[in-house]
This record gives sequence, structure tokens and C-alpha cells, in this order.
Amino acid sequence: MTEIKTVAIIGAGQMGSGIAHVCALSGYNVLLNDVSGDRIEAGLSLIDRNLARQVARGMVTVEQMQDALPRISATPGLDVVGGADLVIEAATENEEVKKAIFKSIAPYLGSGTLLASNTSSISITRLASTTDRPERFIGLHFMNPVPLMKLVEIIRGIATDVETYETAARFAQSLGKTTANAEDFPAFIVNRVLVPMINEAIYTLYEGVGTVEAIDVAMKLGANHPMGPLELGDFIGLDTVLAIMNVLHDGLADSKYRPCPLLVKYVEAGWLGKKTGRGFYDYRGEKPIPTR
Repeated sequence: MTEIKTVAIIGAGQMGSGIAHVCALSGYNVLLNDVSGDRIEAGLSLIDRNLARQVARGMVTVEQMQDALPRISATPGLDVVGGADLVIEAATENEEVKKAIFKSIAPYLGSGTLLASNTSSISITRLASTTDRPERFIGLHFMNPVPLMKLVEIIRGIATDVETYETAARFAQSLGKTTANAEDFPAFIVNRVLVPMINEAIYTLYEGVGTVEAIDVAMKLGANHPMGPLELGDFIGLDTVLAIMNVLHDGLADSKYRPCPLLVKYVEAGWLGKKTGRGFYDYRGEKPIPTR
């Protein structure tokens, strides 16, 4: 059974940097890769800030932070990434992009290297089929924000072997996470339930049933949700919400998963949520203001 000591993460955005953060805190050596050196540096800065925030809140000690940071290395070259015991792809939620990443690292992989995708909706079986080791390929879907959320969904493709699953489960649990097994169906468990709810909230806005504020307040106080569905969509990224709805609609052929036209318009406008400064709220001022 593979012993994991070094973890390579491809994609230094919010998810990739969060995975690097928890891996380093748990004692793993981390290789952080991205197509852009600037993105790697931004990811490292985000990890530094988030660790400092955890120290300030008493969640992590200064010593743990000082031990964790040197374990993370900026790694622009795929040849170095291929030497890791586990490679986790954490790129944008686009199937072709993910397949291209796995094809590009194939020449550099050791025979025992495990591959994982952090996809939140795409078929693990299809992604694994583009590699030379579908039996050593698995889905590890971390929740956002990774340092705070306790769940990791584990998704086996049709070819994933038992040893790969057991190693992946043990690895996720070593990060202090609780694991939930999901079958390889579109969007798995969490997003199969969560993202259609966000899409329905957007339909509720689109049809004039309620305003942005009314919908979010209603769900926070009426259903005890910590964050309203439109606010949550902005936090996830409306492009990611749309991508997941498209996976559900295409994969299950059910009209109830049709993306709301208003969601499509926001994505077309580039109003993707907090990461772009505008979504269902405008985040460019001191306080978020609804955009509708």
C-alpha cells in the first residue's frame, strides 16, 4: 500500500491553496503547482494569511504555523510534481482542462503515484480513463473553505481498486477530515443537493418572488442556513455553479436541473461573485450591496 509523504497539488487557487494548507499542517510535504507563477505566489500568500488568521483565533499555534509553511514549495515544473506520492488536481471545474492536466503529467509519474481530482461534479471514471492508471485514480472532493470544512467526499471510478480507496480514505482522515463515500454520478452528494437549491433561489429571484436580500434572509432565518443561497453562490463562484448545473442537466437529462437564465446572464457578464467583485452582491464597497 502506498505510503504518502509528499503531496503535489495542481492548481493554486482557493481550493488548491486550501488543500495545500491542511496537508502542510498535517505534516505532509507539499508541491504547489499552477500554470502561472503569479498564481502560485498568490496561493502561498493566501495560505500565509489564513494560517495567521487561525493563529489569531487560537485554532493553530504559532509553532504549528512555523512548521507548516516551510513544508510547502512553489513548483512550476510538472517533472517535479510527478515525483509526489499523491497528485491532486484542483483546477477549474472544466472537464477538458482537467483531462489535459492528467495527460500532461503522465510522462513524469512514478509507477506508484496515486492520482486524485478535487472535481465537485465531473465523472471520476471519465477523468481516470484519460490516464495510464485508472485503478490508481480517485475523487477527493474537499469542501470550501478547506481549512474550516470537515468533509471530504470520496468517489471511486469504475476501475478504482480497493487499495487506492483505502489509501485515499486514510489520507483524508489524517487531515482531520470526515469522509463520505459517494457513487460516481453527476455532482456526487453535496452538490447534487446544494447547487440545485442555489439554482432554485436564482429562479425565485428571476421570477420576482423575492429580492436578493429577501431570499437570503428568508433562508437564513427560516431554514437556519448560515449563509443565504445567493450569497453562497457568490462565495462558490457563479461560473462553478453554472458548470455543476450543466453537468447535472447533461448527465441526468432531467429538466429540473436546467440552469436559470439569470445565472447564465451573470456568468456571461463576468459577474462571478466575490472573486470578481460582483455577483448577486457588489463587493467593491465597504459593505456588500445587492445588484438586483
